[in-house]
Amino acid sequence: MDYPLLADEFELLQRLLPEPGRHVIEPGCGAAAMARRLLRQHPQMRYLGLEVDRLQLARNLQDVPARMRFIEAAAQAIPEKAAQFDLALMLKSLHHVPVALMDQALAEVARVLCPGGHLYVSEPVYGGAFNEVVKVYNDEGVVRAAAQAALDRALALPGSPWRQVAEERFATPVHFADFADFERRMMHPSFAEHHIDDALRARTLAAFAPHCGPAGARFERPMHVRLLQRLPA
Repeated sequence: MDYPLLADEFELLQRLLPEPGRHVIEPGCGAAAMARRLLRQHPQMRYLGLEVDRLQLARNLQDVPARMRFIEAAAQAIPEKAAQFDLALMLKSLHHVPVALMDQALAEVARVLCPGGHLYVSEPVYGGAFNEVVKVYNDEGVVRAAAQAALDRALALPGSPWRQVAEERFATPVHFADFADFERRMMHPSFAEHHIDDALRARTLAAFAPHCGPAGARFERPMHVRLLQRLPA
């Protein structure tokens, strides 16, 4: 798997969408790091982040910057009126939607986007050395494939509200100082319980150790971006 290295995905977003619009929604927003950068670049932009992880939502609500809003809501049930947003971001979040609800989530995003608005979907590719370590305790092969299949179905629907306007594959660098750093950042997310016991931790360490040297462990994480545009009704 040989993808071009891209140090900062924000550069790709800026290239694909130099004029992203004034109203942005992000289902599964996490800490909304990309959105915060977008708002710094576009002073007229307004943002709504949706999050079902109550711990992450609580962190977001501790200090809400101007022009940002956060609510507890899921992609498959967006509590907003139709045609309110110019851009929807789904950054490593579509594969976290329950598989049976992925089609509904994409339909909901289409509903709340204005005609001509865009959906930027960034998903990890199931492959590469980094994935080989992560899948020891969190194998996402099924859900990542389901996310891409849901996008394909949304585009293939009779009278689909979507057209795909861009597609990019690349790799992003990921660095960990040591296994403790990897464990802290990757193995105990607030939005999921991976049931890490001593045996599973040991197997993950065994997979991680060959990649770690005096300068830590460096990986290239393959990514797949698809940019869809909302068609007029």
